[in-house]
Amino acid sequence: MAVCIAVIAKENYPLYIRSIPAEHELKFHYTVHTSLDVVDEKVSAMGKALVDQRELYLGLLYPTEDYKMFRKLHNSYTDVMCNPFYNPGDRIHSRAFDNMVTSMMVQVC
Repeated sequence: MAVCIAVIAKENYPLYIRSIPAEHELKFHYTVHTSLDVVDEKVSAMGKALVDQRELYLGLLYPTEDYKMFRKLHNSYTDVMCNPFYNPGDRIHSRAFDNMVTSMMVQVC
């Protein structure tokens, strides 16, 4: 399954990052933040010049056979957003969301 899951706010900062095994956590945080920088550069380049819209396509970011896993993640994220006590833009601190993410992660020995 997955070894790192990140939820990104529309303002391009992480709301939630979880990775296993713990000894590689810094590596995955670095990868997530570097990926955010790449997306930010693509979007800011579009504002400076007329860039073809197709250039913003980053490619397929996950294998199509893993669609069900991402659907499950999306549904759980939607449940968090629909919670009346959650303020959009805050870090996600939901036990149910965390348990769902944990169930998706690969347990490496």
